[in-house]
Amino acid sequence: MTSRTAIQAFFDDKTWTVSYVIADTASRAAAIVDPVLDFDFKSGRTATVQADRLLTHVREQGLQVQWILETHAHADHLSAARYVQDAVGGRIAIGEHIKQVQATFKKLYNLERYFLPNGSQFDHLFREDEVFHIGEVPVRAMLVPGHTPADMAYLVDGAVFVGDTLFMPDVGSARADFPGGDAHELFRSIRRLLALPRETRMFVCHDYPPKGRSPGWETTVAEQRTSNIHVHDGIGEDEFVRMRKARDEQLEVPTLILPSIQVNIRAGRLPPAEADGISYLKIPLNALGSGKAPT
Repeated sequence: MTSRTAIQAFFDDKTWTVSYVIADTASRAAAIVDPVLDFDFKSGRTATVQADRLLTHVREQGLQVQWILETHAHADHLSAARYVQDAVGGRIAIGEHIKQVQATFKKLYNLERYFLPNGSQFDHLFREDEVFHIGEVPVRAMLVPGHTPADMAYLVDGAVFVGDTLFMPDVGSARADFPGGDAHELFRSIRRLLALPRETRMFVCHDYPPKGRSPGWETTVAEQRTSNIHVHDGIGEDEFVRMRKARDEQLEVPTLILPSIQVNIRAGRLPPAEADGISYLKIPLNALGSGKAPT
């Protein structure tokens, strides 16, 4: 079957994040998945180097951006969704359970009273199995909770964009110890993804390659079912949950979790500027634990 879409990946070697541009080759309509806003934690400065790479591609290819798709409220990078929208348009969308994530983190950050955890910061909230289109190409939004309650995967033209739910087969699976995370739900979400046709192309949002391997981001359902070190065929739910909980107990808090989530639950907007015209990020003290390993 001839592919109706073109997929271009953009890897950020500072946050190990992969963003994507998906284009309908007939209509030149496009979606951008998980765009990254550069953020230097030491200086508190933002930049748009990574997002501008996507925008250059969009303009060079003559694409019309219809959607800016977030797989979840990321804990490892700031979203450039709002910057991208201001540059080329498109509707910023995420799963409807972002409201649960917003409510949790509104309390953690003690956000302003008028920040409403109702998802209104986004242009569209996807329901489970909702179908939308990139040009004429249908896309199915799949709810895959476990890493967070709001994780989504996007199934389009024989390819699925899985966010942080799964990594490359030699890296494994996402952690499940964030607020609202659940290892049992994560296992069930993974098995749902692995029930897709074996030839389905799978695109991950991060890669943390073992020594000796270059970063990668494309695999298949068949490869995951055969070789994923955490959840290949034959691994049952109880075994997976024991492994995941034991591993999560050893993981350190991601470096950018506190700066990033307060931006990402706002659909990529920085916090409102204060009287001096400057936006400030909050760092709640003694609110999160720490462990040992980064992934």
